[in-house]
Amino acid sequence: MIQKIIIATMVISLYLLGIAAAEDSHHHSQYAGQEKRVIKSLSPDDIAELEQGKGWGLAKAAELNGMPGPSHLIPMKEKIHLSTEQIIKIEKLYESMKASAIPLGKQLIELEKQLNQSFENQTMTTARLKELLQQIAKTTSQLRFVHLSTHLATPKILTSLQIQQYNRLRGYTGADVCDHPPEGHNMDMWKKHNNCE
Repeated sequence: MIQKIIIATMVISLYLLGIAAAEDSHHHSQYAGQEKRVIKSLSPDDIAELEQGKGWGLAKAAELNGMPGPSHLIPMKEKIHLSTEQIIKIEKLYESMKASAIPLGKQLIELEKQLNQSFENQTMTTARLKELLQQIAKTTSQLRFVHLSTHLATPKILTSLQIQQYNRLRGYTGADVCDHPPEGHNMDMWKKHNNCE
């Protein structure tokens, strides 16, 4: 009888612990774990992207609307048949973009660090918050302009066929490019030029 009571007590205790754990997990924030970051609003990957002048998703409006940027073009130069002249122009554009993006990325990291520290030290004021947010918005806007304007310039270096190949290789157009050649194109040659399987 005593064993049954002990077992019943253990079962009830485990059940109550399960309910408590479920309630706790229901209240867990999606940000749990991020409180350990040095700059709470930036992940280590975010910081690395900004320091290296990478896109950080700022050029999606161009990239996902069929306007390539230079950073992915060089690795696929053979598949989209870039000429030596095109490669030189694309590399020059890429270096110019990085030269502008890296200092702005570092500036943005520093501003986010200041924002974080003011909250961490509990020294933030409304005036300081407004000032920092304006600086962050301005820097982000400048950085986004650098990336988007580079995407705006890149297609001028490419042919329409190369742009179509780029978008297919990046996975943006699926099989449509392979299955629907423009009017007047031979299907076999079209598939060959577009590296269609």
